[in-house]
Amino acid sequence: MLVVFFSLCLGRVTIPFATVVKILFSSILPLEPDWSATTYSVVVDVRLPRILAGLMVGAALSISGASFQGVFQNPLVSPHILGVASGAGFGAGLAILLFDNLVLVHLVSFAFGLVSVGMTYALSRVYKTTPILMLVLSGIVVGSLFSALTSFLKYIADPMNKMPAIVFWLLGSLNHVSFKDILITTPIFIVCIATLLMVRWQINLLAMGEEDAKSLGVNTEILKTLIIVSATIATASAVCISGIIGWIGIMIPHIGRLIVGPDHKYLLPISMLIGAAYLVAVDTIARTALATEIPIGILTAIFGAPVFAFLLRKTQKAG
Repeated sequence: MLVVFFSLCLGRVTIPFATVVKILFSSILPLEPDWSATTYSVVVDVRLPRILAGLMVGAALSISGASFQGVFQNPLVSPHILGVASGAGFGAGLAILLFDNLVLVHLVSFAFGLVSVGMTYALSRVYKTTPILMLVLSGIVVGSLFSALTSFLKYIADPMNKMPAIVFWLLGSLNHVSFKDILITTPIFIVCIATLLMVRWQINLLAMGEEDAKSLGVNTEILKTLIIVSATIATASAVCISGIIGWIGIMIPHIGRLIVGPDHKYLLPISMLIGAAYLVAVDTIARTALATEIPIGILTAIFGAPVFAFLLRKTQKAG
């Protein structure tokens, strides 16, 4: 909560903490305004939507990453493993190239994110089952395909207008998020995250291995499908409003394991909370560090790589 309030205070215009609190509570309490209309607009119309979006996107990517790592029994798996980021990136690039409408960019991005995962899942089916290895390999194939198509879009795009817009979107940003985007995506985030939280006990069984889970009476195919679909839709929703933001889904679950251990009963909630706070903090740095806004994807990579390396060394020393 403190991260949210301090984020509302910081920016091109620094607003006192007390003023921010008054503005937020002015809609429910009869407070006498002692702030200007510009200050109110900066807090409510500019900063609040992107902070709320940062909370949702950070939570979605983190809990999806922790869920995927449990299902795939691999701590290096990210929410983008099934090609959702590459598919959503191609969809956004295509919409930017063909249309000049931000809503269509979000919708087409979301649609292609789901299409890419559908292709991955269809490609990985073997005798009515979906082996983990086949899912990973299929995700690599589909992701590579959409990455190549995105590169082609950048090649044919107008270098003065369209190509910079595509590149900036692919680097990740919350700059264009509005309350309309939040109202559309919030129900999706809530359903997907609630589903993952409800089955987090069973992710522990999948993390033990499919054979062990089956011996305990778990229908692994249904459980895997439920987790993968929920995590994928949450990731696609995040990508469609923020662009491609890497490292969060890999790094944050590792930090969560250092705090609560590997039990997914506790790992998923703590990862969600840490991821939400982390992305809001990074977004605050992105919009305040320089005169021009830094794409979030660049900062998450700069911060994520050394932190992840430190976590790996710490884990290695601990045996």
